[in-house]
Amino acid sequence: MSVLLRALVAVVCSGVAASASAADRTIVVLDASGSMWSQIGGRPKQMIAREALREALKTLPAGREVGLVAYGHRDKNSCDDVELLVPPAVGAANAIMSAADRLKFLGKTPLVAAARKAAEDLDYENRKATVVLLTDGADSCGADACALGRELEQRGADFTAQIVGFGLNAEQGRQVTCLAEATGGRFFPAADAAALQETLKQALAEIPAAAPAVQPPPAAATPAASVPSVEPTPAADEKPELNFMPSVVLAEGGEPLTDAGPSYEIYAADAEGGKGERIGIEFYPYRGALKPGDYIVRATLGEAAVEQPLKVEAGKTYQPVYVLNAGTLVVRPRAVVGGEVSNAASVVVDYPGASYPATYYGEARMVLPAGDQKIMVRIGGAETTEIVRLAAGQTVEKDVVVPVGHLRVDAFYKASGEKIGASGLAITVFKAGGSGEEAGYGYGSESSYDLPPGDYRVVARLDRAEAEVSATVRASEPSRVTVVLDAGTLSISAPDADEIEIFGAAKDAQGNRKSLGRAYGDSALTTLPAGDYVISAGYAETDRKSEATATVRAGERTEIRMTRRRPG
Repeated sequence: MSVLLRALVAVVCSGVAASASAADRTIVVLDASGSMWSQIGGRPKQMIAREALREALKTLPAGREVGLVAYGHRDKNSCDDVELLVPPAVGAANAIMSAADRLKFLGKTPLVAAARKAAEDLDYENRKATVVLLTDGADSCGADACALGRELEQRGADFTAQIVGFGLNAEQGRQVTCLAEATGGRFFPAADAAALQETLKQALAEIPAAAPAVQPPPAAATPAASVPSVEPTPAADEKPELNFMPSVVLAEGGEPLTDAGPSYEIYAADAEGGKGERIGIEFYPYRGALKPGDYIVRATLGEAAVEQPLKVEAGKTYQPVYVLNAGTLVVRPRAVVGGEVSNAASVVVDYPGASYPATYYGEARMVLPAGDQKIMVRIGGAETTEIVRLAAGQTVEKDVVVPVGHLRVDAFYKASGEKIGASGLAITVFKAGGSGEEAGYGYGSESSYDLPPGDYRVVARLDRAEAEVSATVRASEPSRVTVVLDAGTLSISAPDADEIEIFGAAKDAQGNRKSLGRAYGDSALTTLPAGDYVISAGYAETDRKSEATATVRAGERTEIRMTRRRPG
């Protein structure tokens, strides 16, 4: 089992399955934003996350009600793209995985809106409820996660949020941490594989609860696997002496950073002097009280990190300086030279020592380890790659221009008729020619795409209806095409039926009709190309079937009610 996979198992287990009374109802919130395509160990995070979810669901006790909310899976530019895919129910694991496997990972990160919706779907004001939220970024829609945490805690009957974070920087970690901690939950950070594994051990060992800012490490002779004891919280008038006052600089001899937000992960040193149990994570500005003992402290800012051992003795004060050997890179993606910064752009940086690239959106300000930075900027289906050299302590500002045009697709049932408003309308854009390479996809009647200049095929599909048109995209210009499906809708009602199957009216040389699909139950609604059809309704308790014919006209709705065929 991969480290990341086990992390989600750990959080779901510790947050919702540690005991039969840990939570009555749970919703897992799954990040389906575009950044989930970035990789860990050569595999997309979204693939690992779905595997993790599958494993986590296996650990839940019988009788637990579980549901699924996802965000960022339908619209690449929407902050409202949050959906309850599976309502909380007993035995919903298969439905949850089926929904998760169908997700498109393409949008923003409306994390706060997703957490709120999950809480509301759990009826959190009246019932005990737990949300387990898996994300690889903080909210990208300007919402206040801390304020939501306080609100859910105040209004909830017994609400808890547990959050798994994928390589978040200090500011992102601060945002999601307060959402969890305000509700009595915890944030499980995963800055790298080793830190994630240590977090996993702690999460599996206990039910997440509000913990002291820093717990005392074990004595030097205590094995690394032992869990240190926690001393009672001091009374209000007892203030532990502050003896740990760290600071962070980008380069040797540089000024301590005061306007940024480094984080400090504090580990108890094991018997070999390496990292043992992780006992806390703190954010700038931090002044702490550490008990005597041996520690390893990891300071992180952005994508840069450094670790140092720390030996604490009674009565002494420590002011270590952590040198990140890093610089600041500002990337401003634009569609044209001198144009506006594109907020729809993704900025992927493969930096020195990276286990996987980091992904940002819009204007990106990043702290990165010094060295050559490989930057890939995407706007829609267009991308540009550049190499930027960054020295320790240096700030480099870079405009990256991605030549791109804008294509809008409008779809209609018939020419000069009603625009298709069905959410199931799928639009796929392919590069012209025989390669069949996909250049973009989307849903709904007003789909738009940012694409490199060139020729394309646009295919619109809704149920059984499909149409294709050609389009040409030019750099920095808007283009618009219309797709006409020449189709209508067919509504079928067949009381007492268990199955409905639709056939084309024409027969082949062997006298057989082509099946166009089936539905289970006594009703069906689908979109079909204009033409004639035969409908068959089947009944479980008899081999007899009822048949009817229907004619579908473009831009119209056809309704038929079938009568059950009686014996005799």
